[in-house]
Amino acid sequence: MGFFKEFIDFMTEQKILAVALAFILGFATKTLVDALVADLITPIYSPYLDFLNPELAIEAGKSKFMIGHFIRELINWIVVLLVVFIIGKKIATTG
Repeated sequence: MGFFKEFIDFMTEQKILAVALAFILGFATKTLVDALVADLITPIYSPYLDFLNPELAIEAGKSKFMIGHFIRELINWIVVLLVVFIIGKKIATTG
């Protein structure tokens, strides 16, 4: 029983359950923000990016560098970052 008690003490002292719950909540929040960006924000700016073909690539030997896909994902990441910043700033000013 010594090992089990030591494990339980570790769990309670280090607040592992709180960390696990925060991780799960963070993952759910990521899913929500991704849906917000993909379904509501991306359709606003995507018509202006039609010139950027996601299949645009540079080939060097047997390697294929997907430049178009990378640039689109970079733009999406910047938009997600902006949305999270705005939400965080709004929460910080109201709380």
